[in-house]
Amino acid sequence: MKKILVTGGAGFIGSHLCSRLLDEGNEVICLDNYFTGSKRNVLPLLDNPYFELVRHDVTMPYFIEVDEIYNLACPASPIHYQVNPIKTIKTSVMGAINMCGLAKRIKAKILQASTSEVYGDPQIHPQTEDYWGNVNPIGPRSCYDEGKRCAESLMMNYHLQNDVRIKIIRIFNTYGPHMNPHDGRVVSNFIVQALTGKDITVYGDGHQTRSFQYVDDLIEGMIRMMNTPDDFIGPVNVGNPNEFSMLELAQEILNITGSSSKIIHLPVQQDDPEQRQPDISLAKEKLNGWEPTIQLREGLENTVAYFEEMLRHGELK
Repeated sequence: MKKILVTGGAGFIGSHLCSRLLDEGNEVICLDNYFTGSKRNVLPLLDNPYFELVRHDVTMPYFIEVDEIYNLACPASPIHYQVNPIKTIKTSVMGAINMCGLAKRIKAKILQASTSEVYGDPQIHPQTEDYWGNVNPIGPRSCYDEGKRCAESLMMNYHLQNDVRIKIIRIFNTYGPHMNPHDGRVVSNFIVQALTGKDITVYGDGHQTRSFQYVDDLIEGMIRMMNTPDDFIGPVNVGNPNEFSMLELAQEILNITGSSSKIIHLPVQQDDPEQRQPDISLAKEKLNGWEPTIQLREGLENTVAYFEEMLRHGELK
């Protein structure tokens, strides 16, 4: 049994990670300040004697003895990280400093959940890990993009200067149950709009593309990355390389839900990438043959079922 700390553990991805780590027989300490995370996501875990839930903000130091740290804490959707951009930067930067400092003191291994947003609006397609990105450092998304880029730099320098055992993954668009219905991400937006009979809002002409990864595939990649030999630190892309336009996604969700919602177009948002697709060659090589196994239709059906349950309980408006 390993003792594992998960920051942001009550969030969408973090709650799935906590559940998987418990299923594998580990003791899990979940840290969250509930800015975007929710106790609802981890309620099924509270009866497990090896699960501990702690309200804590990673911008403040935290002291504990653990074997591994998964650092996921940070709002990850534009609608949330732009509410308080300074707080977003502090969460990424101070959170990385505090968690790396903890890992250094207790000699724990730490995995940094970075993001495909470090590539910005990419000028190469698909994106490989050696691409340095095309990021606007003063744009409305910079609090998240540059915060995550700085966190990667901090991780690398704690490794080089202090021999901290680090792992860096770059997470591409991920969806699934436990998504916040009001987080502004395209999958949750479209599903909630379809289920509540509202217009489906597509920004721009709808031909911009994304690659959508189901959360279970991401969790598998994260755990495999943590378990790689210490000499492989990443960064490594973890995502689904199958590419879909916004219009294709909207139509698929309309087909699954049977909704009569109409697709409408709104002005494109500033610095919104035209394309986002991972090259996962490195992940396949280093993560024991990892690649996504759940494709879009199956993943969307699972996610729609989750939101339909919320709708039945009056939790969608």
